[in-house]
Amino acid sequence: MSEENPSEENPYEFKVAPLLRAAREATGLEDFGDPRFEEGLGVLCEMLETGAGLGERGRRSNWKRLLRLLATRLRVEAAFGAHPEIREREIRRPMFLTGLPRTGTSATFNLLGMDPATRPLLLWEGTFPEPLDGLEEGIEDPRHAAMKETFAKLRERNPDFTRIHFTDADTPEECVIPMAITFENVHQGIEALVEPYASFFRDLDLGPQYRYYRDLLKMIDWQRPGDRWLLKSPAHLWAMDAIVETFPDCCIVLTHRDPVEAIASYCSMMESLLESQGFSAQADLGERVLDFCATSLERGYAVRDRSDPSKFIDIRFADFVSDSMAVMDQIYEHFELTLEPAGKSAMEAHLAENPRGKHGSHDYDLERYGLNQGRIRERLGWYIDRFELA
Repeated sequence: MSEENPSEENPYEFKVAPLLRAAREATGLEDFGDPRFEEGLGVLCEMLETGAGLGERGRRSNWKRLLRLLATRLRVEAAFGAHPEIREREIRRPMFLTGLPRTGTSATFNLLGMDPATRPLLLWEGTFPEPLDGLEEGIEDPRHAAMKETFAKLRERNPDFTRIHFTDADTPEECVIPMAITFENVHQGIEALVEPYASFFRDLDLGPQYRYYRDLLKMIDWQRPGDRWLLKSPAHLWAMDAIVETFPDCCIVLTHRDPVEAIASYCSMMESLLESQGFSAQADLGERVLDFCATSLERGYAVRDRSDPSKFIDIRFADFVSDSMAVMDQIYEHFELTLEPAGKSAMEAHLAENPRGKHGSHDYDLERYGLNQGRIRERLGWYIDRFELA
């Protein structure tokens, strides 16, 4: 059975056992590792079966996505078994970027990633963290080439989403991509807004997921080493305690923007993703997004305020837009890092070649999602005042 075709008896069935069986048949592998992931997979299946309102196209695309993730997990576990030395590697002083979605995390991440001393996670390798058996040294991984072609076609097909968030095989991308094989993360963002997965995610102990992610980073580093890992996801706000525990020498950059703008933009992004993945329109999307974002900030800052302040630096989006290189200097100085001339030149060239809005403007209407400025400022007044964001 290929990874593209379900069983004829029950096509696109969102149940754990048939999916596990299909993944084993597709790969010829048996071991998924720690069975902890099965609970999250089960809740995700329940959400896709009952809460997503999927039509035929949506069922097919989401079934294939789950099968791909399971097949990746099988290949990852096989690689760990064949190369136990992977887990002996160390990930030293990684830098994590996080903050509310749409607060400049991607722009800051991309600019920091221009420094040759950093090692950003790229989209294609986050999607395929496992080594490809038999690949000769110096030969391009065919999975990389295929993904470049796929994303070129996707950008043509969905230019609206490109204006919201430009992606390519080689763009630095979010940690949620490889973490999806734990079946305990936010996945694409939309899953964490839909019940029952939304409640399941909020109640999770995220420590095991981040320890597994550390091993995935070791696997990628074993194939393509880097000196200082650069990692990003707004979802890291939910797991600041897990990050500090798992990566005790970490550096954490927090980005800030007026949440009225950030949440309006994020609602628009989630609406586009829901549509592209075949989900039905979700009632009260605006309130769900607001509560998700507000809770992530409340949890993240509860951890930040009881942790070593030297591990954190706060960056305002307005300051980044005004003088991006000054913000880079602040980050490097705070964490006692050196920005060499080659890194500075690469950053300045990136800024010149990628002006804001290069891929088009992203327009959004807060009232479309049942929200208004007063409602957001009421819920997040503490955050707006703390960082002078109004």
